[in-house]
Parts: sequence; structure tokens; C-alpha cells
Amino acid sequence: MTTDSATGAAPSQARQKPLIRDEKKRDSKTIARSYHLPPTTNLSTHDITGPTLHVQKGNGIYIYDDEGKEYIEGMSGLWNVSLGFSEKRLVEAATKQLNELPYYHLFSAKAHDPAIDLAEGLIKIAPWASKVFFANSGSEANDTVVKMVWYYNNALDRPKKKKIFSRIKAYHGIAVGSGSLTGIPKNHADFDLPIKNIYHTSCPHYYRYGREGESEEEYATRLAEEFEKMVVEQGGAEECAAFIAEPVLGAGGVIVPPKTYYAKMQAIVKKYDMLWIDDEVICGFGRLGDMWGAETLDIKPDILVSSKAISNAYLPLSCVMVADNVYQVLVTQSKKHGVFAHGFTGSGHPVACAVALEVLKIYEERAIVQHVKDVVPHFWEKLKTFEGHPLVGEVRGIGLIAALECVKDKATKEAFDAGLGVGAKVAEFAQTHGLIVRNLGDSIALCPPLIITEAQIDELLSRLSKALDDTLEWVKAKR
Repeated sequence: MTTDSATGAAPSQARQKPLIRDEKKRDSKTIARSYHLPPTTNLSTHDITGPTLHVQKGNGIYIYDDEGKEYIEGMSGLWNVSLGFSEKRLVEAATKQLNELPYYHLFSAKAHDPAIDLAEGLIKIAPWASKVFFANSGSEANDTVVKMVWYYNNALDRPKKKKIFSRIKAYHGIAVGSGSLTGIPKNHADFDLPIKNIYHTSCPHYYRYGREGESEEEYATRLAEEFEKMVVEQGGAEECAAFIAEPVLGAGGVIVPPKTYYAKMQAIVKKYDMLWIDDEVICGFGRLGDMWGAETLDIKPDILVSSKAISNAYLPLSCVMVADNVYQVLVTQSKKHGVFAHGFTGSGHPVACAVALEVLKIYEERAIVQHVKDVVPHFWEKLKTFEGHPLVGEVRGIGLIAALECVKDKATKEAFDAGLGVGAKVAEFAQTHGLIVRNLGDSIALCPPLIITEAQIDELLSRLSKALDDTLEWVKAKR
């Protein structure tokens, strides 16, 4: 074997760079700019500045950056870390499962205890459902739903009944099918979305789109009439297959639909023999004050999708729960083809399922849903005080999810010019004060871990108040 003349090593060894860098010499921002393509990020800005926050560790509702600064995670990460960032029981559950069975698939009727036990546990807390299908993210779960709806109607010999309705400002994921269900223009632009057979009806935001003198109930009636008109125009019961909705629209701005909206929309869905798909990726597992948002808002789904808090986000996991009337049709078509030919390599991953099963135990043992009910009155009493802030036009939400919408003129609800980036500025100032929030345009979203205490709520909102005051001074200077 030949060697390098300078080092005496084999050529491949001489050229190889160490995979582990000297931590003392590590420049994380430069490394991130050089190698990482981050999701949902302005890539041109990232190429210049690198990460805006380098997170090193977490503890309870707090995270800490690479310099040791503490932040309250006012968004539970991405709406998902309901039990906080340091739940040792979940680490132990994952470790135990990794030592016992680190992976196995569920194709061809294979099974393992974590998936079996988790499916049973989920059905016990969602007794209207019959079966559970596992995936790895909300996007995968909602892609599954699109295919399932089409498969279901083909099985019933209804080849034209394929149109699925979502809403403007809805968020249902980012893959091809689920990204099409999403109703946010930036998620469609230049990705050639939405695909065929996906339609979007009106956004149910009373504050922003209700007409002068129109009550919430009248607004709900108008939205229902607009939806029914769209259904009729798209072929009615012969062609319209399903309607998908988050109980509370999350990434679209934390929008709680007006009174009577869901009753009126469900009546139309039933009238035209459509399936109701309940997207509980954010609202499930206690966020609104009940185990499911469907309970809080009196929704009766045929299919329910969940993710995020199912595993406290410690490992990727999602599920699609189907009512028996849907499942039996899938069985019939599977018999015809010899297989229900859909699934993912990681569907029902044993480690993720083991963690999720432990999450369900913690929710029950610690009465997490009751804890949410207990702290919600304090949360909203304090939140409502922001209605008097000069920048805040609306404070909205339900349970432990909320948004404050910043406006240029409180009386007329006039919005700021989008190019000014007022919401982004609030989030930036919040971060300097040790608080992580998320700006959805000029709406500031809050979704703290479900374990938050009243004292921590006070501290969270104190830091937010400082950020709003700083932004107000910045706006005045801009004017």
C-alpha cells in the first residue's frame, strides 16, 4: 500500500478531516450557515447572519442558549412540548425501549407492544374512534387522510367524490397533500400547490372579517352559506368528499371561529354526505381545556388527526384515528386489492410509541387537563389587560393558546404595512427579554407548556409587556 510522503499515512487517512471539531474552536454560526438548510426560514438572511438563537438545553418551561441565557418557551417549541423540556420519565421510557427493541416495522400485520398499547390507550380517550394508524408527523398524517378519503370513496364506487375542503389561513402540514390543505399563500407560492381536488373556504375570523353591525351568529351563518354555495358549485354530494378543520386555527393566527359556526358547518357536511376531518395536531391533549378540541367546541369527527403533544415532541409521532364506519370501508377495499397499500417505514416506531404511552400515563396521573382548567382563568384575566395596550387590537384564543393582534389603529382595526414587520419586531424584543413567542404576521402567538404555573404565567406576560412597550417606541420612531 502506498503512503503519503509527508505523513507516512495512507492517502485516504491523510486527507480525512476529523468529524468531531475542537469545541474551543467551534464557530456554530459559521458552521450552520455553511452546511444547514433550515426549515421555514428566510434563507438569504440565514446565509448572512446564521441562527438567531442557538439552544443548548431545556428545563421545565425554560430553554437556555449557548451563552447560558434563560428563556421562557412561550410557544412550547412549535405548539408541542406540553410537559416541558426535562421530563425524565420520557427519557427513561425511550432508553428502556431502545435497549429492548429499538426498531421494528408494522408492515404485513407485524406488531409490537408499544404500538399495540398506545393504540389501545388512544382509543380509550377517543371512544368514538375504532382504529389508529401511526405516522411520524402531522404532515404525514394529513397526507394519509387525503389518500384515505379518496380510497374510501373509490371503495364505495363514487369515483367523482374526491373534493376536499379546507379553509383560508388553515394549517394542515407542509407535504404535497397536507400542504395543499394548508390555506396560507406563502406555503403554496412556487411549490405548485394546491393540487387538484383541494379547495379553501372562508377564514372564520370575526374580528378581521365580520361586517359592521354583524353579530357573531350572523357572521357564522354567512360563512356557512358561502361554504354551501361552494359545495354546490363543485358538484354537491356527487363530487364533494370531506371537510378538514382545526378546532382553533393555529399557524393561521390562533383564530377561534364564531359562535354557532361549527354547528352550521357540520350540518352542511352531513347534508352532502361528506366526512368531517378534525385536525387536532395543536388542539389535542388538553390544550383547549379538554382532552380534545372537539369536546370543547362540540365537533363530531369521522377522522381525527393528532401529533405534537402525543409524544411531548421528544420523538416524531402522529396518528390518524378513524370511526368504525370509515374503517369498515377500508377493510372492504383492502380485501379487494389484497392489501391496504399505505404506510411509512417509521409508522408506529416502538421507541416513539413507548414515549407516547408514558406521556398518556403522565397526563392521567398528574391530571394535566384539570391543571389547564385551573390556570386558564388566571391566564385570561392577565391576557385581557393587554387590550388596553396602544398596539393591541384584539386578544383572542381559548384554553392555553392565544394571540395578540397588533394594529396601526385600534378604532378602525387598520393593520400595519406588512413590510414594516411589527409582529416580527415584537418577537425580536421578546427574545431580548427572555421570552420566545411566534409572530404570525402581526399576530403574536402564545402556546405555553401545559405544566405552566400561575406565577410563571405572570412572568411570561411581564416579559411580553416589555416587548410590546419596546415595539411601541420603535413604531413611534419609525413614524
